[in-house]
Amino acid sequence: MEEAQLEKKNELQQKVKDVMSEVSKVVVGQDYMVNRLLIGLFTNGHILLEGVPGLAKTLTVNTLANVLHLDFQRIQFTPDLMPSDLIGTMIYNQKQGNFEVKKGPIFSNLVLADEVNRSPAKVQSALLEAMQEKQVTIGETTFQLDRPFLVLATQNPVDQEGTYPLPEAQVDRFMLKVMVDYPTKAQELEVMRRMSNMTFNKEVKTILTKEEIFSIREQVNNVEISESLERYIIELVYATRSPLEYGLKQEADYIQYGVSPRASINLNLSAKAVAYMEGRDYVLPEDIKEVAFDVMNHRILLNYEAEADGVTTKDIIEKILKQVPIS
Repeated sequence: MEEAQLEKKNELQQKVKDVMSEVSKVVVGQDYMVNRLLIGLFTNGHILLEGVPGLAKTLTVNTLANVLHLDFQRIQFTPDLMPSDLIGTMIYNQKQGNFEVKKGPIFSNLVLADEVNRSPAKVQSALLEAMQEKQVTIGETTFQLDRPFLVLATQNPVDQEGTYPLPEAQVDRFMLKVMVDYPTKAQELEVMRRMSNMTFNKEVKTILTKEEIFSIREQVNNVEISESLERYIIELVYATRSPLEYGLKQEADYIQYGVSPRASINLNLSAKAVAYMEGRDYVLPEDIKEVAFDVMNHRILLNYEAEADGVTTKDIIEKILKQVPIS
């Protein structure tokens, strides 16, 4: 029985690698983003993507949905978007003389909330409620969202005019905030050659099914993490809240609020997913350090002094990782 389980585990781990290579047939230079999207998918966490336009965020998510054979919906957030445009509404059927439920695009497996900071708070709240509760209420009826359910929201960091930035408490609901960067020269050359070829084929093969995704989640959940590494995660989290206790005197002048308890939960889950995707059934300190920035960068709130001195959350997290020892 154990041999069959091991064989199944090896098969699924290989399929995860195949997903990466299949997506790369269409998308160039975004392996990091695909890796983080898979971490979110395998740990039931939502992802916030931040990057300038044109970095293939939509293409990557769409391609990944095809490779995973999941339903995909893209919602362009605009200032005039209404919550009903997102979750659905009740419409009157004149023929039958009653009201019927018209479900919105939120009823999908992968939902791309494009430029989520373009819409006012009531629309953002409707999205975040669906993310948290995994259900939507239309009229007097509550509907469970399909599983797996993953929201990938994008923000444009450049153009801030006419935007409604997500409040810190709502940003905290995202498991990871991934900073999407420009491709290298070689990668951009390949992008240009592919996308300027009007006969380029964007079709990909289906690698994973929903049932296999749930099996992977179960295997990720069974990845071992030692008590010393669990305590290391807690120390990292507390270093953002009480930096003076960890000898971070300069950083204490810049941090207004440390990370929430969601950070420790998501550091644990993300590290397990990284270990699993590396083919291990146990977590290493390097796994925690690898995801620390993505988990904590949107949860540390800096003050105006940090902004004046050009200090970023990345600088703070790097110093914390150097300063906090593993007991």
